Amino acid sequence: MGSRRSGAGGSRGNAGVMKERANLSFMLVVMFFGVFAVIVLTEIFLIDERRGMGVGGSGALGGHRSGHRLPAAPDRPDYGEIGAEDYIGLKGSFDDHIGLLMHGDDGGQKAAIQPDPRGLPSLPPNLEARLPQLDQSLRITHAEWLPVTKTRFKFFVYSAYFDDRVGGTGAPTGKSQGMVRIISATKTRGPERVWCRLWYRPENGGNVTTSVTVAAKVKVIRENWNLKYSACFVICPLPKESATIDRVPETVSVVARLKASPTNRILIQNRPENRAKNKEMLAVCVKPLHYDYNRVLQLIEFIELHRLLGASHVTLYNDTVGSEAGCALKYYEAKGLVTVLPWHHLDMISQRDIRTEGLFAALNDCLYRSMYRYEYVALVDLDEFIIPRHNDTIIDLIRWMSSRINAKATGSYSFQNAFFYLQWADDPFVVTSRTPIEAGLITLKKTRRRTKLHPHKQRSKYVCKPQNVVEAGNHFVWEFIPGHGTLNVPSDAAILHHYRVCEFGGDDCIKTQSVVDRTAYKYKNRLSDSVGKTWSDLSGECSLPKLEPIPGMTPRIKASPKVLKSVR
Repeated sequence: MGSRRSGAGGSRGNAGVMKERANLSFMLVVMFFGVFAVIVLTEIFLIDERRGMGVGGSGALGGHRSGHRLPAAPDRPDYGEIGAEDYIGLKGSFDDHIGLLMHGDDGGQKAAIQPDPRGLPSLPPNLEARLPQLDQSLRITHAEWLPVTKTRFKFFVYSAYFDDRVGGTGAPTGKSQGMVRIISATKTRGPERVWCRLWYRPENGGNVTTSVTVAAKVKVIRENWNLKYSACFVICPLPKESATIDRVPETVSVVARLKASPTNRILIQNRPENRAKNKEMLAVCVKPLHYDYNRVLQLIEFIELHRLLGASHVTLYNDTVGSEAGCALKYYEAKGLVTVLPWHHLDMISQRDIRTEGLFAALNDCLYRSMYRYEYVALVDLDEFIIPRHNDTIIDLIRWMSSRINAKATGSYSFQNAFFYLQWADDPFVVTSRTPIEAGLITLKKTRRRTKLHPHKQRSKYVCKPQNVVEAGNHFVWEFIPGHGTLNVPSDAAILHHYRVCEFGGDDCIKTQSVVDRTAYKYKNRLSDSVGKTWSDLSGECSLPKLEPIPGMTPRIKASPKVLKSVR
């Protein structure tokens, strides 16, 4: 009996100990969640405080530095130092946050900003009147990277365009008379909330600039390689009563805080009254020139051959250009054949913060800048040429195809990529060239190409009708106006000639199956003459590099008289 009581007492003692341990564990769990909740709430309250003080943001002048290749500023964490928490976006939809509170001017009283009942988030007139007025001395820009201040992360704006086309992302509806589309660059995931302050011309000869402020929508451009920053569109919907066909805003400012004075003032282009009545047929868009680009002969060949292919204008973006190439570009600019737009001051490190100097912002800027000036736009690099197999110009090719198929729904024409590797031996023609310039032209010197072409959308390039395109990509169009699409051009009609070294490094690419393709030789004499004339004109204005002499006949490229005759 005694042993039984003793055993029962021991069991009750053990049960008490276990209960105490369970209570202690419960208390520890409660304390853990309590501390976690305090940390989260503290962080939430401090975010707005840091934004208001400008910590980690742009500061009064955006913390902006000339030249985006410099290391990131101390108040801006580098890409590699950003944790996963920095990519967490706001909960709820964008419009859910329009009902935020804005501090009033009378003793800190707050007034609610409610969404427009028609779905357009514009401010009511009584709140609009309390916002900072436009500083008339603020310079108007149309192609310059400027910061949006008071943001937590980098946010830059470049150019602005009025867009009244129907369909596509952010397109006008029955509640809107169009929108302003701003070429920008900001955080790829969870971009910050910004506002568009739309400035209208004074009425009846007055000097008071009226404004309408709307909540913007930030649409990240889809090609960004998952880097921290990306090119994007800032979309500003225009309320019906504030924008009619005769009354489109003159300029726009992008602000992150409504009570902050604007630090950017961008001219709105593509206004109806400024659109060309008679478009030119073809223009060329090229991504930013970088790494002090200075290949003068290649640059002249690119421009002159595209003139032979039917282009009347080339738009380029100057990130960093060498002095010799810069002099040549000024020559073409004076003739009205080239536009060189500044691309400096995008304070984002290429390939680490953003893809290749923000090239997707440049491509889309050129697309919208060309929209009402040119019927077609080719988006290519300086080592690429769309060469028709049977037609003389790209426009001739498009007309030829349009005569055989219904191309009304065609928004772009895609061309398959063919690599002409530079490691392959020069064509025998070079030893019989008339001048060192002719011998140095890459489209005449390199005629061996990879037999297998890349499929469409892989390394391909395209010619598009800009009015049918919403978002341009590097190798294909990402978004069209509804009802339009891409026509894949057969390789027996035209291909993309791409002159470059092996794409994966080394020289293994020359082992791939290849074929000699001299299609570009139909431009040989005209191209040689036009490049030679330009070189001669530039020799008196620019310090040009010394050309390589015409190479002598060597056993490696020795050819029979019959072969030499075939390439003359």
